[in-house]
Amino acid sequence: MILYFVEMKKKVLQIAAMLVCNYAAQAQVQWPAITQTAKPWTRWWWEGSAVDSSGLTAAMELYAKAGLGGLEITPIYGVKGTEARFRPFLSPSWMTMLEYTLSEASRLKLGIDMATGTGWPFGGPWVTNEDASKYLAYKKFEIKKGSSLSEKLEFIQEPILRSANPKPLPPDTKVLEPVSANKNLQELAIDQVRFRKPLPLVSVLAYDSKGNMTDVTRYATADGRLNWSAPEDVTIYALFMGWHGKMVERAAPGGEGLAIDHFSLPALQHYLAKFDEAFKGRNTASLRSYFNDSYEVDDARGQANWTPEFFSEFQRLRGYDLRTVMPLLLAKDNSQEHLRVLYDYRMTISDLLLEKFTQPWHNWAKAQGKLIRNQSHGSPSNIFDLYETVDIPETEGTEILRFKFASSAAHVSGKQFASAEAATWLGEHFKSSLGDVKQAVDKYFLGGVNHIFYHGTNYSPQDEPYPGWLFYAAVHFTPANSFWKDFHTLNEYVARCQSFLQAGQSDNDVLLYFPFHDRNMQPGRDMLHHFDGMEGFSGTYFESVAEEMLKEGWTFDMVSDRQLLESKATDGKVQMPGGKYKAILLADVKYLPLETLQKLNALAKAGVKILFYENLPADVTGYHNLEQNRAAFHKTLAEVSANKNSALNNHLSELMRAAGIVKEEMNGLSFERRSWDKGRTYFIANTTGKEYHSYITLSEPFASVVQYNPMTQEAGVAHAVGRQVYMHLKAGESCILQTSSEKSTAPAYPYMISAGLPEEITGDWQLQFLQGGPDIPQGKITTKTGSWTDLQVAHASEFSGTAAYTINIKKPQRNVDAYELNLGKVGETAEVFLNGKRITTLMGPDYRVMIPMSAFKENNELRILVTNGMANRMIALEKKGVQWKKFYNINMPARLPENRGDDGLFTTKGWQPTPSGLLGKVTLTPQRKLLDLKITKPRQ
Repeated sequence: MILYFVEMKKKVLQIAAMLVCNYAAQAQVQWPAITQTAKPWTRWWWEGSAVDSSGLTAAMELYAKAGLGGLEITPIYGVKGTEARFRPFLSPSWMTMLEYTLSEASRLKLGIDMATGTGWPFGGPWVTNEDASKYLAYKKFEIKKGSSLSEKLEFIQEPILRSANPKPLPPDTKVLEPVSANKNLQELAIDQVRFRKPLPLVSVLAYDSKGNMTDVTRYATADGRLNWSAPEDVTIYALFMGWHGKMVERAAPGGEGLAIDHFSLPALQHYLAKFDEAFKGRNTASLRSYFNDSYEVDDARGQANWTPEFFSEFQRLRGYDLRTVMPLLLAKDNSQEHLRVLYDYRMTISDLLLEKFTQPWHNWAKAQGKLIRNQSHGSPSNIFDLYETVDIPETEGTEILRFKFASSAAHVSGKQFASAEAATWLGEHFKSSLGDVKQAVDKYFLGGVNHIFYHGTNYSPQDEPYPGWLFYAAVHFTPANSFWKDFHTLNEYVARCQSFLQAGQSDNDVLLYFPFHDRNMQPGRDMLHHFDGMEGFSGTYFESVAEEMLKEGWTFDMVSDRQLLESKATDGKVQMPGGKYKAILLADVKYLPLETLQKLNALAKAGVKILFYENLPADVTGYHNLEQNRAAFHKTLAEVSANKNSALNNHLSELMRAAGIVKEEMNGLSFERRSWDKGRTYFIANTTGKEYHSYITLSEPFASVVQYNPMTQEAGVAHAVGRQVYMHLKAGESCILQTSSEKSTAPAYPYMISAGLPEEITGDWQLQFLQGGPDIPQGKITTKTGSWTDLQVAHASEFSGTAAYTINIKKPQRNVDAYELNLGKVGETAEVFLNGKRITTLMGPDYRVMIPMSAFKENNELRILVTNGMANRMIALEKKGVQWKKFYNINMPARLPENRGDDGLFTTKGWQPTPSGLLGKVTLTPQRKLLDLKITKPRQ
């Protein structure tokens, strides 16, 4: 052991000596090429589709210059007062603008996706009642032997009228049927509508005391009578089909209408035929992909839970006639019989959403040579199977485990991209900074996302007064936002990160089984459960195990039954289309389909590690052939549990050890891992909230490891001892590590360490306001930095834009390698220049940059361009009574209740000016190259 420590010490000193290098020299390492998809994309809102060719060109040129890679066109509600400029969705005029957009995008090397509809979900004025979403209603009657039903077989649908308008519609509002007959749909902004009318009868079913069913539907008359006498005491169930009434949310002109029945293939085909007709003879070759927003049919009153062919589809998929057990399905108890039939019903809905909507929509796009991008979450289906069906699974939100539902499907199925609707409602309107967005984007990367779509960018006419046209949800990635000046810096960072994260393939060790069936066996207030991340799994071992794996550094993807059934065993590993996994983990799964268990058994026999956390599965799923399936289930379970390749334990570390899985020891840092042909690629982010100086331990050995800083573009060979790699990351900073089986000849990564105390920069700061508004304040000379909103200068407190802080400084006198410029607190971004040469742009949360000693002259001009957000200008705008909230539909809601005005809309009333500029002391701290790593010895 003593010899081991002596050798380790020698290695540390040898590697430390190698770190001597010229700080200013760029490491000779290869950054990946920046492609169109490596750049971030954005959702592009077309309000009222009121676009024109000159406005489209001007906007797209700005987007391309800012470093965006592509745009997703989603038409939405219009702007009041611009009705004459509306272009109805898919009209010849609208299609002409689409063709023009595609042409200009090709010129500017921008990609274009487009929503298959307006707003969400799929729907429109051409969707008839026959193709619209539906629900099941029923009435129950008791009939004595020899009697007939005296009551009418009638179910009158109660009217519903829900609007997205901030204030409720007047109670006397009249809505015509069909909905497309109404001429003021933009103003009405209807979210859901049902009309008072009788529902069509589906079936009349009679059940005797033993549960035997007689279908007496044929005895029902057109006027609602049942011409049938009961041969014995029976219970009658009369089933009716209702119109759910869900409308397209945020619909654009020409897109207002009913949402489609997602469980009906004819409904989808009729819906897509409208696009086929509109696209006929049009040049849309450069359109990359179609897009579908999250399901969101059931964010209304009641559920869309029926389709006309449900009975026949149920029998095909489940193997028995649902009509024979309708009392069990509609029971109000939580008996096993009820839950099993309810489970089968839910599974049928799940299958239909896959088979009748997602797969045929994909086939329709594929026939055109297009991709599809889909947000599968929120649906009553196994979302892994929906995600796997599409080309680009897309997620949204703020939780890594939620992101992993989409990214896991991409990884397991071998798709190149997992996308994200990023920064939706990140903060209140006009409050989010580029630094905030950077932290949010990093979190997506940690969750396996590698194709960012900002949410979003609004088309706005070039002559529109400030702030232009805006979408109802922040963040506002629009040229009117003052942070647009530095937007390219964020976009270049994202592009560099994604250039690594889109290369190679996912490299995770464990497949964590998704307990979809456990959830579907649970009772609920409504007939259907909906699936969206860990919603519905709170407090389960599935959730806690996933959280522990994230925290401890065991890499995993989640997996569905369907995906497992398609897997193979190769050399003791699970071979999926996206790669090999070392083990399958089931976290206290209670219900399992027989075929899934049989597949696990076969994989175990072939050498795959099957891990059970806490408990073995307890029972088989489903109602049909239950006893036969249950016997086979327990026989198979006994074989699996007896297999040497299976393990049961309530300690995750023991299960990982049994499977030979080594974790990544990140010591508080967060990461995502991929593989490339010579090693592994890690995206690592410092999410600890404090600066990090320490070692991490990687799970596999390597010959060399290169560190890339995607923000500063510094790169070089990282210091490593064995599998331990030295990391120095500021709070909120991130990097790329890439290991290789080959030695690298590149220079060492430029680590620096403080060589003295910070020295405050003092003297006269010249403050000059450069660009922004509403007015440009006069400049000022000050000896103290601080928020420009506190200055006694006209218009400074309401100014949003860019101001320059300039000061002359002497050359620092210490004989060191560099000085670290620390701007302290900044509101919000800072572009740093020394002697006219741009050094960098800082967006936080840390505002420090290293300046090599060679950059200083005897006398130096330090110039810092600080840009704040939109908030202060918006405060001034509202104080002046400018009516900028002029949008149909939801208009501008507040994210936080305290920012809601008397009209129900967002307001800045009560806001104080947001601190802006250099907010505290600016310092220089001497730095030396980190040559002696004995001060940061790795753990032995």
